[in-house]
Amino acid sequence: MAIADEAVGRMDWKRARVSPKRQVTIPQKLFEQAGIKDEVEFGIKGNHIIMRPVREHVGNDYFADLILADLIKEGFTGEQLLEKFRQKQGELHVAIKKLIAESDKTARSFKGTGDDETEDIFGDVMGD
Repeated sequence: MAIADEAVGRMDWKRARVSPKRQVTIPQKLFEQAGIKDEVEFGIKGNHIIMRPVREHVGNDYFADLILADLIKEGFTGEQLLEKFRQKQGELHVAIKKLIAESDKTARSFKGTGDDETEDIFGDVMGD
């Protein structure tokens, strides 16, 4: 395949032509498997274009459930609940971005193999 499997993982590939207007028809099987409705979003990683269905809800549904449960316990209802929920989801997004940035910084400054640290943390559950 023209795209390196190690870059995007093993998968079935379909070939499509690109029109002079840069348009591509998505093969029906892929369209259905991806759950595409009427919109997609694009990203780029290296020289790979990634396309995915637009998600109506931002964030992880599990976290959304936790946020809603907490807000309901705090007594929020109606419009107040909706407003507070949107605020908390925004805060979660910022916190996740910060966590990713901190993890990236830590990983880039790490020296060594990490074997000693892994053994210290997981040694009791690692097999021989």
